Amino acid sequence: MMRKILLFFLMISSTLIAQNTVKVDLSSPNATIYTHLYFLQPDSYEPEKAAASIYGYEGEEAQDIALKLKKILDGKGLKVDFSKVPTDKNYSDTIGYKIGHRYVLFPYQIPQIYVEKIGEKWYYSKETASQVNTLYRSIYPWYSEKLQQVIPNFGHYKLFKIELWQYLGLLLLITICVFLFFVLRKIIYYTLRKLQFKILKKSNKNINLALKKLTRPIVLLILIWLLKKIVPSFLLDLDINAALFLALNIMTTVFWIYVFLKLVKVFMSIYADFAESTHNKLDDQLVPILQNFLTGVVIFLGILKLLTLFGVDPAAVIAGASIGGIAVALASQDTVKNLIGTIMIFVDKPFHIGDWIEAGEVVGTVETVGFRSTTVRAADTSVYQIPNSTLSEMVVNNKGLRAYRRYTTNLGLRYDTPPELVEAFVKGVRKIIELHPDTREEAFNVEFTGFGDSALLILVNVYFTALDWSVEQAAKHSLHLSILKFAKELGVDFAFPSTTVMIEQFPEKKGLALNYDVENKRIQQIIDNLK
Repeated sequence: MMRKILLFFLMISSTLIAQNTVKVDLSSPNATIYTHLYFLQPDSYEPEKAAASIYGYEGEEAQDIALKLKKILDGKGLKVDFSKVPTDKNYSDTIGYKIGHRYVLFPYQIPQIYVEKIGEKWYYSKETASQVNTLYRSIYPWYSEKLQQVIPNFGHYKLFKIELWQYLGLLLLITICVFLFFVLRKIIYYTLRKLQFKILKKSNKNINLALKKLTRPIVLLILIWLLKKIVPSFLLDLDINAALFLALNIMTTVFWIYVFLKLVKVFMSIYADFAESTHNKLDDQLVPILQNFLTGVVIFLGILKLLTLFGVDPAAVIAGASIGGIAVALASQDTVKNLIGTIMIFVDKPFHIGDWIEAGEVVGTVETVGFRSTTVRAADTSVYQIPNSTLSEMVVNNKGLRAYRRYTTNLGLRYDTPPELVEAFVKGVRKIIELHPDTREEAFNVEFTGFGDSALLILVNVYFTALDWSVEQAAKHSLHLSILKFAKELGVDFAFPSTTVMIEQFPEKKGLALNYDVENKRIQQIIDNLK
């Protein structure tokens, strides 16, 4: 009875095993790739079945291509995630550069390896098969196979899936990399300094410091490239290779981010020196804005690259970022408008830092131009924050771009001033303006322009050469004093608002009258003595 029961279970188990036996299946991308890799595993090693996935080749040649394909993937540490490989028999690649029934296993690492539908079955493409030997030689150097032949048997003893000779080889490789690090660091720094002097023909402390910090990551990138070239030769386990190459790729991305951040710093240091050498102070304000923008771009692209290392599709990330960007833009339209206004201000340059401007009701000196707004300090030292979107659409009167500062005023002489003294006063004021060191002597006006309510009006229109507001006020001060001194010496008085009452036939009452000296010789001598 016991024997019958055992025989029954043996038949059941054999039936289940027979049902679970993997057969060659080329009906879809998933089935073809699984067939290829499954029949090359140690527990199910049947290379003739794996070779069925190679189109256009037969026998040992097809088996050799299938084996090399697996070694290429193993050497690069590329593990196929079958949950992401399509099982659709009519799968069509609609996002690749060649639209058709094809599937690329690792489009960003090895785009040359892909399967395609031929007839009703899926195979590794002819192009893939034709490039296998080239890919294999690029991953496994000429010494790889010879290295396997000279290793004694005890060298193949395994500890944590790594053979003894592989431990020794990795230790030797790390030692060589440490030695190369110190040698290459000096060579790279020397090369960077030579390029700096050749291109820029100058140096400063910030650039030297940035180049010194730039040297180390560049050397490390070279050493990582060397490791990627040599590590496949050790024929490590696929899981170990996958973890190792993931770590190397992460380090490569991080170091490249660091390198580009330092390059941004070097570039902005050069631009800052250039901005300081120009009279345009708006360029100085652009330095931190441009540096923040470039830094953000580098970090964004670096994070995008890091996400792809973990299997995230960059197209999906960019699409998500675009949708998110549109949502953020719609939610913050004012911020986007201000950013566009900032760009227009830097492109058009309607004013510079330090310019005195009039923009609507705001009058003052431009202090800063930021991402969102511009700071203007008024004459009473109060500060205005004007959104750049508003400022870019306003009529801006830039006083700082004037060639001269115009000053216009009216001088009022008493109505009883004799015509001779009025003429002498006009001539004298003209000469004062011509002799003044801060006025434009070839363009001014001093004329008797009319009769005011209480005075004879003398127009004074003058242009000061000093553009600074405080210097202009000092120039006005000296001009006014010179005119006052001349008027006193000439003997003319300035009028002030008054009313004259004429009283006729009133005994012993006389009007107030000044005694003006209109002697021509005296007047001419006073004018000639002006300095």
